[in-house]
Amino acid sequence: MDYLDWLQWPAMLVTIAAAWLIGSQRKSRRKVGFWVFIASNLLWIAWGWYAHAWALIVLQLCLAAMNIRGARKTEQTSADNRPQTP
Repeated sequence: MDYLDWLQWPAMLVTIAAAWLIGSQRKSRRKVGFWVFIASNLLWIAWGWYAHAWALIVLQLCLAAMNIRGARKTEQTSADNRPQTP
């Protein structure tokens, strides 16, 4: 069996961890969750390339774009909630 075939298992575990983090009520965990999701997108893209799963690659690129957007929006809300200094 090819070692890259096993890449789908860490990709799945990272995706589950990211979903758990995103569901947290703590903003810091949600922020980390978006970056973990981006890591899972990269793992799925690598496995999809190996498996010639082109639709999966396109899906992961779209999801990565949404995760980058979510990470940016989370950063913006963090900046908006900081106390203003005169």
